Amino acid sequence: MRLFVLVLIATATAIAISLPHPGKARENDPPSKRTLSIENITQTARASIVTVTQFGRGGQQEALGTGFVISPDGLIATNSHVIGNARRLQVQTSDGLRHDVTEIHATDASLDLAIIKIAKTGLTPLPLGDSDRLKQGQRILALGNPQGLTYSVVEGVLSAVREVESSPMLQLAIPIEEGNSGGPVLDRQGKVQGIITLKSAITDNLGFAHPVNQLKLLIDRPNPVPMTRWLTIGKLNPSLWQPTLGALWTQHAGQIHVEGPGDGFGGRSNLLHQTTPPAIPYELSVDVKLDSESGAAALIFCPEGTDQHSGFSPTAGKLRLTRFNGPDLFSWTILADETSPAYIPGTWNTLRVRVEADNLLCYVNDQLVIQFTDNHLRGGKVGLCKFRNTKAAYKNFQLGTTLAPTNPVSPEILTDLQSEIQKLLTQKEIDKAPSEKLLTTPAAARRLLQQQTKTLEQQAAALRVLEKNLHRQDITRQLVDHLKKPDDQVELLSAALLIASHDNPDIDIRAPQQTVQQMVDELRNDPALQKDPQTAARRLSDYLFRENGFHGTRGDAINELSNSYLNEVIDDREGIPLTLSIVYLELVRQLKLQDIHGANLPGRFMIFYQDVDGPQYVDVFNNGTHLDREELETFIRSSTGQQPTPEHLAAATPRDMILRLLYNLVSFCEVPEQSIPYLDLILAIDPNSTAERLNRALLRSRIGDSNGAREDLDFLKKLAPAGVDLQKLDAIYNSF
Repeated sequence: MRLFVLVLIATATAIAISLPHPGKARENDPPSKRTLSIENITQTARASIVTVTQFGRGGQQEALGTGFVISPDGLIATNSHVIGNARRLQVQTSDGLRHDVTEIHATDASLDLAIIKIAKTGLTPLPLGDSDRLKQGQRILALGNPQGLTYSVVEGVLSAVREVESSPMLQLAIPIEEGNSGGPVLDRQGKVQGIITLKSAITDNLGFAHPVNQLKLLIDRPNPVPMTRWLTIGKLNPSLWQPTLGALWTQHAGQIHVEGPGDGFGGRSNLLHQTTPPAIPYELSVDVKLDSESGAAALIFCPEGTDQHSGFSPTAGKLRLTRFNGPDLFSWTILADETSPAYIPGTWNTLRVRVEADNLLCYVNDQLVIQFTDNHLRGGKVGLCKFRNTKAAYKNFQLGTTLAPTNPVSPEILTDLQSEIQKLLTQKEIDKAPSEKLLTTPAAARRLLQQQTKTLEQQAAALRVLEKNLHRQDITRQLVDHLKKPDDQVELLSAALLIASHDNPDIDIRAPQQTVQQMVDELRNDPALQKDPQTAARRLSDYLFRENGFHGTRGDAINELSNSYLNEVIDDREGIPLTLSIVYLELVRQLKLQDIHGANLPGRFMIFYQDVDGPQYVDVFNNGTHLDREELETFIRSSTGQQPTPEHLAAATPRDMILRLLYNLVSFCEVPEQSIPYLDLILAIDPNSTAERLNRALLRSRIGDSNGAREDLDFLKKLAPAGVDLQKLDAIYNSF
């Protein structure tokens, strides 16, 4: 019986280091005695990290792995299970660029090793060590993507070399997770000693790797297969279809799929049907579905060369007829642009074009939407087209002298079907068994049901937006009213919890309030709090940070929105300087302590109190460390480069702190448009904030809210703040 049960993980890791070509770092080279730090290896390694993506039969991502560069001219090592069999592959290099794999350079299924090639030169390879020289107990490390966590580094030791299925394997005392498979094992000189491929099913802290000397066998004796032969899945029949202008055209289960930008202007790419059309008049049709209505996917006809043709396409919810007279935007002419209730976004729609000697007739779902008099661009082939980064699917392509409508239904029957569907909607519970009337013309009934479903979904989405806006405006009014009170009457915690509720309507703000009340009850009779401000402040620091575990957020998590939500800060006892200070000051307020305030300092909010030796500061982000004025100024200068001003050192008002909390939330948003709700709150509290008003105007215009953008600019023009160029404001206004 084997000592370990092994399972294969189709995932990957990434480790790389910028050193010479592996062919120049083979077993004949004397081993380096210089031990590199983990930080050095990790930092240098990133240039050689690649991610390998495998696409399945339907064009979807099927597996994600990692490889590492082994030669400057595009050779990459990984696991055989990462690349699968006859799958399309794509590599993302460390610069973020994606490259299609051009060749399977070498594979060995028994060793679970593969070498793939991309058409990119000047890559930084990893040096290969000599795995025969490894010693039991030797320190090794791996840097990869366990569970998708990019660039995670783990250090361990070589436990042993064992035979697994008649093949030598390196047993590693390191945790192996999804994302580690396929990555290199490095020694402390930064050389590859193995390729991780297996993990133990018995313990998480044990893995296996193939010795790197086995990879060298593949390097020395490759068995290259070009991707044109490798890709037996999804390949279009060249006798029927011919792609032009790039993009990836594939077929599966009777559907043609396209993705990726084309090489033509605007990401245009064509797929020409190789059958010669009938003599004019003739018709062509196809069913098409877009992944996004912002894209465009067309039927094209009457092409002359690569760049000239006419096209009928859905785009941005409209149906468009376009003549393309050349390769660029200036040679394109929109002949017609119409909306039609017959087009159903987000599902399959049938496009049909009738080409006559002097007319073009364009239909969607058998409804005529465009009739255009035209006699340009006749002859040539027909086919499909896409633009931009559109992902689209096509099926049921047809070409003939006359194509029968897909759903020939009389207006009277359509009216009856619509009445039947409306009757269903009046039922308390819709009968899921179709009626005989619907079954009489099922195709037409299905399309009407799809239209009704889409309408109801749009209405539901609009109602959800209305509900969210209602909640947020209610919270905004409560917050503004709260901050209108005199400063000594503002419940700072309640105001901060309103902001958390603004983003999370379902939270119960009473729970964190009760938690704070419990803290107050525990401290109420504490004798230290009845003494001077210094003694009281030190007691609060001990209580929060030493006895109850409140602490500053660690690492990159400081930018997470949860650290600005007071309910989560209180639950997790973790926060940023401002939110920890709000908890501190709420205890001060409820315990009625005197002369303890917040300081709105650059770079870090702190607490301060007056002592006989002058103001003393409490760094709540650093476990309540106490600083004098000189120590504080030194810290602020070293961390921000600024000198604290009297305004910074003054007692911060509740309004100051709430605005700072909102500014933090704006800065934490990864997508600028996500900050609009926080800008709304800021401007409700401080309407004359010029920078935020202008920022919101620009963001509103970006999301298509031109009226809102003009409203903000009108406000600024009337306010005429100092330092703002009103002529530039007019120019921005007129550009919307």
